[in-house]
Amino acid sequence: SSMALGTGPDSSPGLHVAVEPHRCPRLKTHHYDAFFCFPSTGNAFVVSLAFADLMVAFYPYPLVLYAIFHDGWSLGETQCKISGFLMGLSVIGSIFNITGIAVNRYCYICHNFSYDKLYSNRNTLLLVALIWFLTLMAIVPNLFFGSLQYDPRVYSCTFAQTVSTSYTITVVVIHFFVPISVVTFCYMRIWILVIQVRRKAKSEVRPRIKPSDLRNFITMFVVFVLFAICWAPLNFIGLAVAINPEEVAPRVPEWLFVVSYFMAYFNSCLNAIIYGLLNQNFRREYKRIVMSVWWPHLFFQETSRGGTEGFRSKPSPGLNNNDQVKGETL
Repeated sequence: SSMALGTGPDSSPGLHVAVEPHRCPRLKTHHYDAFFCFPSTGNAFVVSLAFADLMVAFYPYPLVLYAIFHDGWSLGETQCKISGFLMGLSVIGSIFNITGIAVNRYCYICHNFSYDKLYSNRNTLLLVALIWFLTLMAIVPNLFFGSLQYDPRVYSCTFAQTVSTSYTITVVVIHFFVPISVVTFCYMRIWILVIQVRRKAKSEVRPRIKPSDLRNFITMFVVFVLFAICWAPLNFIGLAVAINPEEVAPRVPEWLFVVSYFMAYFNSCLNAIIYGLLNQNFRREYKRIVMSVWWPHLFFQETSRGGTEGFRSKPSPGLNNNDQVKGETL
């Protein structure tokens, strides 16, 4: 069942926003049927991105804190290599997953009719596996180039930009500029389509779209923008150093490198904040998690009550898509 907020499919081609239980508000014309938020298969990429962000929190970051408190690295060469390897795996995994999300978004909105075939459950799992395989292949060369070294400026075992000029340039191009270009193209096409559809709306009464209807759409775009902002300084420094290491490296202020480095790795902490600020579902689940930890008795009461109300309000299977009932977007 749905609650129509704009022109319906039987009127002139225009903007149609539907609010459906268990579904997302969608942008609909006679030619397009695009949802603002992810289908179930698209969520696999979000989970994969969350895994990449959490990876650094469980191992590399604690070791960095240990090195800061002890004013140096005292955990041995093996721990240094493992920490640097996992940190690189997290970083490259994040950018590749953000790229995968953007492509998924692009296919779902701009090529909706072929989406189900492209992103079946099996294909989605294979694509997520491919992302992590490519991530692993991108990190392994560091072990052969010896580019994972301890940097006392940031108390971390990380990628050394001065080890190999050609390798550093390759890393920056493949791991930053190429994904950024792909993601930029995808989101530009999406925004162009959204603008075109809105301009084609010819209904007498313009549909009123609440800000919450658009937040699901822009959440991952904000994730991408912040990723680009956080990682651009460090990548540009690395590129400049790689092109002319003898002249540029000594001229890079230590404070600039340190700020760029920690700003880049702080990005892994931002995504959960973005989800909480822009997505009502995440705020609801954050609240449930806090309640389950601090007030478990209230959590179970609310869960039980919610389940009962959900059963009572279950829509009749006889309702069709034109039945206008109240629903809440997910």
